[in-house]
Amino acid sequence: MDTNKKWYQKISNWLFVIAVAILVPILLVNLSIMFQANTDKNKIPSVFGYKPFIVLSGSMETDIRVGDLIITKEVDPTTLKIGDVIAFRDPERTVTTHRIIEIVDCYGNDCFITKGDNNSSQDQQLVELDDVEGIYIARVPSVGNMLKSLSEPTTIIIVVLAITVVFAVAFMLSNKKNISQEQLEFLEYKRKKEQEERDKENEEFLEFKRQKALKEKESAEKTEAPKKKSTKNTTDEKKGTSKSTTTKKKVTPKDKSK
Repeated sequence: MDTNKKWYQKISNWLFVIAVAILVPILLVNLSIMFQANTDKNKIPSVFGYKPFIVLSGSMETDIRVGDLIITKEVDPTTLKIGDVIAFRDPERTVTTHRIIEIVDCYGNDCFITKGDNNSSQDQQLVELDDVEGIYIARVPSVGNMLKSLSEPTTIIIVVLAITVVFAVAFMLSNKKNISQEQLEFLEYKRKKEQEERDKENEEFLEFKRQKALKEKESAEKTEAPKKKSTKNTTDEKKGTSKSTTTKKKVTPKDKSK
């Protein structure tokens, strides 16, 4: 087991990061939209000038399908042209996303005639400049249904609780892994210290034996030296005795007269 593996090298951690990176922004956007919608009911909520809408009908199929999330951007209505797909409010204050098929004069101002790509006839009501919410720029397939569910208070509470639980579990697991890692590091440190102590004891024991052997050798050499000296003296004494024994006997005058 690789205990030194970095957190970003684990697939489970990346899956957690990706899940949080997706869910948290979606939840924050929904909360922002809900707050704006409740603050000013006559204004369509936006996020940095972008307005998301959930497609509820198939009038723009096949380019835009039911359940898609479409993104529109706030724009100067006077810059719009034929062929642009716009989001606008109808007399019932419902937001519709259709294509401009014609621009006409409406009491001195431009008005748009719109039509759904999948509809057989054009819209009955003219779209005035003030009714335009934005120009269509992108869609996210099938995400609208999920966001619609997330916009419900019960779902928001469940998601918040789920994210909290995930964070808590991840923190506990991470903390547990850190404790286990610390324990492993402590055991490894303890093992190394014990090994160092054993090595030191072995070195001291070997040094003690070496010193002891050296002292014994020196002692043996000192004992042997006097023995050699004593043997030499004994040899010298024997030589002196032999010499004195072989000395010629002197003849006295008395013996000579005889």
